[in-house]
Amino acid sequence: MKKQNNLLIMVFLSMFVTIGVVISPILRFEGFAPTAHFVNIVCSVFMGPWYSLLNGVLTAFIRMSLMGIPPLALTGQVFGACLSGIFYRMSKGSLLAAVIGEIIGTGIIGAILSYPVMSIFYGSGDITWFYYLPSFLIATIIGGSVAFIFLKTLQKSKVLSKIQRELGIQVYE
Repeated sequence: MKKQNNLLIMVFLSMFVTIGVVISPILRFEGFAPTAHFVNIVCSVFMGPWYSLLNGVLTAFIRMSLMGIPPLALTGQVFGACLSGIFYRMSKGSLLAAVIGEIIGTGIIGAILSYPVMSIFYGSGDITWFYYLPSFLIATIIGGSVAFIFLKTLQKSKVLSKIQRELGIQVYE
C-alpha cells in the first residue's frame, strides 16, 4: 500500500508540473500568470505545502529553461505555493485560506522579492520594489478565484476528500 501511495503521489506531482508548464502561456505576460496560481492552489489542497513547493520549483525551472521565462517564474510561484498549503492546513481545510496564502505569498511577498532578483539579472532600470505588485496581485486573484470555484465544486461533490484520502493527505470535512 505504501509503495502504491508513493507512486500515486509522484504521478500527481508530475501531472501538476506538466499542467503548470503546458497551461502557463495562457494569459501570460511579464509578471502575470494566473494559470500558475490556479495550479499552485489546487496542488496545495490536493498534496500539501511541501509537494506544492516542489511543484512550484520544478515548474518554474522548466518554464525558465524551455520557454525563456525570466526568474519571475520562480519568485512568482514558490512563495505562494508553499503559503497556500500552509494556510490551508493551519485553517483546517479552508479553501479561502489556501487562496489567501497564494495571494500573500505570490501577490505580495513574491512581487516584492522579484525586484532584487530581476535587478541582479537585468539591472534596476526605472523599476521600484513595488513594480511587480499590481500585476502579481491581479494574477493571483484571478487564478485564486478560478481555483476556489474549481475546488469548491470538487468539495461539494465529495471528490476532493476522495482524492486527498487516496494520496494519504489530511482530509478536512
